[in-house]
Amino acid sequence: MVQIHNQKEDFGSIFIKAISYFCIACFALACLFPFVLMISSSFMNEQEIIREGYKLIPSEFSLKAYEMLINNSTALYKAYGVTIFITVVGTALGLFMMSMAGFVLNRKDFKYRNFFAFLIYFTTLFAGGLIPSYILMVKYLHLKDSLFAMILPGVVGAWSIFLMRNFMKAIPDSLYESATIDGAGDFMIYWRIFIPLAIPSLATVGLFSALGFWNEWYNGMLYIQTPDKYPLQYFLQRMINQTNVQALINQGVVIDAGELPTQSIKMATAVLATGPIILLYPFLQRYFITGLTIGAVKG
Repeated sequence: MVQIHNQKEDFGSIFIKAISYFCIACFALACLFPFVLMISSSFMNEQEIIREGYKLIPSEFSLKAYEMLINNSTALYKAYGVTIFITVVGTALGLFMMSMAGFVLNRKDFKYRNFFAFLIYFTTLFAGGLIPSYILMVKYLHLKDSLFAMILPGVVGAWSIFLMRNFMKAIPDSLYESATIDGAGDFMIYWRIFIPLAIPSLATVGLFSALGFWNEWYNGMLYIQTPDKYPLQYFLQRMINQTNVQALINQGVVIDAGELPTQSIKMATAVLATGPIILLYPFLQRYFITGLTIGAVKG
């Protein structure tokens, strides 16, 4: 009887796992389908797209859209440089500031840590709005048409600060006490003890921050006037919205109007914009889940 009962449990467990894996696989395919369609459409012939629409398997493969982007679009290379710059600088600056904020807010000897934690949390509920932000950036900080207008708004995030603070709670206080007895100052404790132990949380916060800067377009639309300073996503958005030949010529693209791949170039630009940031995740994957689970524990 016990053996029959165990066999039923094993069958039930296998059935539940099979259903779970099937649902996860369907969800993964649903998420993957638009990306695969985007890649395949970027290799489609323009006439085929107009005649049959977008599809997974093109009847005729064409590299015309990629050739036009790579050989002619100097603006695309400049947009890549701008986006890489704001991603690297913004992520590094953000990790430094948010990790320091998490370190300070977790220190029990900091008298006003709860007050400042409330102020940071308050910003998640209420914001000043577009007009005050624009006045601050343009009138007082003088960042109109500056790359830092796209960096500063995304440097610090309240959620990331609290994740760093919660991660700090998992580090024993004895480490700080020992370092203090040895004569280490606050910054030395932060740099020599917290940073090496905070790699999982730093990788998690850094990934989210890098994704945010890589996808930056809104602040570029608001503050950037010089075309050479357009970030990649804003350049992509302008490329998608411009469907006539003259608009592309005004951007400096040398084209043959009779062979312009109007639709496929949109997909090719999206592939070139999305590809590099996807390569970042495999290097951070082993830290990602650990950083989320540890930082999500309430204390």
